[in-house]
Amino acid sequence: MPEFQVLEETYDAIREHYVLSGEKTWISNGGIADLYTVFARTGEAPGAKGISAFLVPADTPGLEVAERLDVIAPHPLARLAFSDVRVPASALIGKSGDGFKIAMSVLDVFRSTVGAAALGFARRALDETLDRAGNRELFGAPLFDLQMVQGHIADMALHVDAAALLVYRAAWTKDMGAPRVTREAAMAKLFATDRAQEVIDKAVQIHGGDGVRRGHIVESLYREIRALRIYEGASDVQKVVIARQTK
Repeated sequence: MPEFQVLEETYDAIREHYVLSGEKTWISNGGIADLYTVFARTGEAPGAKGISAFLVPADTPGLEVAERLDVIAPHPLARLAFSDVRVPASALIGKSGDGFKIAMSVLDVFRSTVGAAALGFARRALDETLDRAGNRELFGAPLFDLQMVQGHIADMALHVDAAALLVYRAAWTKDMGAPRVTREAAMAKLFATDRAQEVIDKAVQIHGGDGVRRGHIVESLYREIRALRIYEGASDVQKVVIARQTK
């Protein structure tokens, strides 16, 4: 998709405005949001230093939902098209050219919250597994009595608690006033989402056929968790961030 551009900047004694044109895809809450945060190239400098951030109401003339995206776990995703969308200078967030810096600071928070969401998925999968293993009988005894099942549950519990500590650390560090929590948030997001995938996979395995039955909670969790390892920076991106922040 072509990146956003500012086609025109008008300044006079009464008013100044920007005209945005371009497309952006994979927009969360696309088509249902009342207000969008738009990052557009304003050209103050090459690369990331030439990007600015704007608040654009969904009903602004020229802004439309070009496509709704269907994915494995239902979520309002869309491709948005901007055709000469005129916004006032008051729509600018921060200073012109500060868009990339703003986006990166926001990602510190978003990545922590994605980790928290993954933690919630993993906890639910563990709870469902404990219920299944305690109530499902196999050869006259609860499924939980099998040592292999106990081993899986132990791994699941370990992943859940370790993920919780990383997520809580990122949130606590931010709450204590740290200007950036890039490393902590990346670790929380990477570990919590990757381990949640493993926890949920084990839950599906222990549930047997019911685990892949459409509509079952662990089947739903299995589809839901996969996207969390991609958005707000894929797992491989988090590794790069962590390495650079550790250098």
